[in-house]
Amino acid sequence: MRLKGKVAIVTGAGSGFGAGIARRFAEEGAAVVVNDINGEAGEKVAREIGARFVRADVTRGEDWARLAREAGPGLSIVVNNAGWTHRNKPYLEVTEAEFDKVYAVNVKSIYLSALHAVPVFRRRGGGCFVNIASTAGVRPRPGLTVYNSSKGAVITMSRSMAGEFGPDRIRVNCVNPVFSPETALSADFAGGALTEEAKKRFLATIPLGRFSTPLDVANACVYLASDEAGFTSGVCIEVDGARCV
Repeated sequence: MRLKGKVAIVTGAGSGFGAGIARRFAEEGAAVVVNDINGEAGEKVAREIGARFVRADVTRGEDWARLAREAGPGLSIVVNNAGWTHRNKPYLEVTEAEFDKVYAVNVKSIYLSALHAVPVFRRRGGGCFVNIASTAGVRPRPGLTVYNSSKGAVITMSRSMAGEFGPDRIRVNCVNPVFSPETALSADFAGGALTEEAKKRFLATIPLGRFSTPLDVANACVYLASDEAGFTSGVCIEVDGARCV
């Protein structure tokens, strides 16, 4: 098993990509701390995979402190998957509250994760972050400008963290999924109802002809979190069926 003996926090693991990542990590032998702000959904995933659930708001430092305590001194992997978006709409219609929430959930949460996980990693002699960004941060499109920019920030932050924390044997990488109807945010990406017509529009942009799945994203995360990627840091893997080409 590729993650045997490793302790991993997976945020936003109550559904979608996060649930898929948590399941694959458990299958590969990791002791997973399932996190979500939705207690019912998070507890369900944790029960299914034999993991511990910790309800926490990833935009709050005190909640991150509790997550790190619950994971314990063996914490070696943090997957920053939790995310949020405003509905697809013109840039000037995004409210200030929506802007603040996008950046708090998508960007500030990664800053807070480092504040509380890096000291644990340093004491252990190393560790790794896998940050879930998006193809939106690589090939942005109109209608999701604030969300797009937040994912661009995740990509840049991850690369800079890799350079800064490398001497501590801490690796930092990104995974950039393409649109998936299996995530809770898919209707917002579509601007409302996720109709068959909307799905066709998204699908037409993906050369491999299908959407990303939680398993696709989870497999990339398993590699980046495993010892096989021991010399891989500061990279972004597009799991996008060539969408960004």
